Amino acid sequence: MENGTKVGFQNGKITMPNGTKKEVILVTGGSGYLGLHLIEALAKGFSSQYDVAYTYQSHPPSPELHQKLPNVHSFQVDLRTGRGLDIISSTLGHPRVVVNCGALSVPRMCEQDPEAAMAINIPRSVVEWLLSQDMSIPPLLIHLSSDQVYEGDKSFYKEEDETKPVNVYGKSKVASENYVKSNYSNYAILRSSIIYGPQPVVPVPKSLPLQWIDRVLSTGDGEGEFLVNEFRCPIFVTDVVRVVELLIAKHAEGGMKLVLNLGGPDRLSRSDMADIVAQVRGYKMELVNRVSTLSMDRGVVSPVDTSMDVTKLVAVLGITLTDFATGIALTFNDKTSVLPKKIETTQLTTTTDKNNNNNNITNS
Repeated sequence: MENGTKVGFQNGKITMPNGTKKEVILVTGGSGYLGLHLIEALAKGFSSQYDVAYTYQSHPPSPELHQKLPNVHSFQVDLRTGRGLDIISSTLGHPRVVVNCGALSVPRMCEQDPEAAMAINIPRSVVEWLLSQDMSIPPLLIHLSSDQVYEGDKSFYKEEDETKPVNVYGKSKVASENYVKSNYSNYAILRSSIIYGPQPVVPVPKSLPLQWIDRVLSTGDGEGEFLVNEFRCPIFVTDVVRVVELLIAKHAEGGMKLVLNLGGPDRLSRSDMADIVAQVRGYKMELVNRVSTLSMDRGVVSPVDTSMDVTKLVAVLGITLTDFATGIALTFNDKTSVLPKKIETTQLTTTTDKNNNNNNITNS
């Protein structure tokens, strides 16, 4: 930390010496799913040491959010232009940590408006704002990227593998990573897979992946289709929050330049996910309607297999990742859920054989 302030991490909280002025943690895009989970955790765990703030663009904080998190500051900011960022500096001071969750993250929308995807997803305004601050140690920028930076023609990508995206969303995320690495000196880039889990402190209106699967299977109306040949490593939202907390604590050791795969321990297709939901929640397995990507037109090319090797994430941060079945039970807070003794999916490993196995998947 600046001025030699020593920061620790104990029992889920940042620790700082008595009498030290609070510094600022800013979450951009804080009104979204992950952003809301982050500001809740940071406000509850770090509020005695940090002022927690977040930005929004078009959705002001609700009275319910103010009531539940009264000490969290909100600011309207246009991430394309940076308008509104200087108000944060003048109100709270310069941030010590910025977690950049702001993004245009719907691949179809990115295909329809590539210019907007690049303008929003490349954090040019945020980086320029941070560079304008006269600080001996630049603030830590934790930038959320995506597993879609990978081409998807093999399994278990490592961070050093080539980034070769197949759609505009992935290309915008590669461009964002390159911009951060070329223009900033204190960063952690997180290549995130699907993030799942419970609703945040204030529910978001969009459909969440696990809740949608559960609704389809619980109603039994057969309206959902689950892909059998597209693979990801979904990660429990609480694990993502924990990763951010650990990076904030690690930042106390000095500057960093990190790129980390951010995925869960299981390599799963959409039909695998539905199968496990059915097993944990007690639904009939025949309700899982399995289809191939070859039979679907989603209006955007999607990588077939962006499963990731997370050895580096675990080694650097010492985190234990939540398996998908346990994440389901925790999401629905269902103490009656029965976790399957054996889940017929590919568990994430780091062996050479599995890392080079493409499982005979046909790229669509």
